[in-house]
Amino acid sequence: MTGRELASHAERLVSVGARDAELMRALAAFLILVALGASSSAASLRIVAFGDSATAGYLVAHDKAYPAQLQAALRKKGYDVNVENAGISGDTTTGALARFDSAIGPGTQIAIVEFGVNDLRRGVPRSRVHTQLAEIIKTLRARGIQVMVIGLGRLDLSGVAGANGALYQQWILPRGKYRAGDGQHFNAEGYAILVARMLPQVESLMKRISPL
Repeated sequence: MTGRELASHAERLVSVGARDAELMRALAAFLILVALGASSSAASLRIVAFGDSATAGYLVAHDKAYPAQLQAALRKKGYDVNVENAGISGDTTTGALARFDSAIGPGTQIAIVEFGVNDLRRGVPRSRVHTQLAEIIKTLRARGIQVMVIGLGRLDLSGVAGANGALYQQWILPRGKYRAGDGQHFNAEGYAILVARMLPQVESLMKRISPL
């Protein structure tokens, strides 16, 4: 091989090496972006609002129900959090136990539990409501999930919540101004008031998971 041929071959090798190095740099940059995106997603705290129509937001727009308003309020304060609405109108503690695994997915860190009113309307004994609610809370706690229980109106569930290591919030608002068209369920303004009341407790649960 002549000197000129050797020089030409060397130039080609350098060119290939440069292209390979550029490709490697591009690949490394891509993998870093993917890793950052995965890290950001993994860091998002997951809250599930688990309840009946008062959770689902019956007669209000989805983004005005309390789970959406709670998410917005937390994000406004700088928290990286997702609040999932797992409310179903008409649901009971029995229904909650039946759909527990589908509602409380992997990665759930906080559950806000709101059931019981529909049980009583259907004649279910209060003692059974308490027993089944306790089972829901215990199952959540066994999975390492922090829990808040909501009692609606005159339904006081504070004893069940306290006995099972859950925080408690009583939802009581006057009829009229803060009610939806049926006069029973909450409207967007009512939910905003309830979210403001429960926000400090939700933050305290978040701090139990990791210092924020």
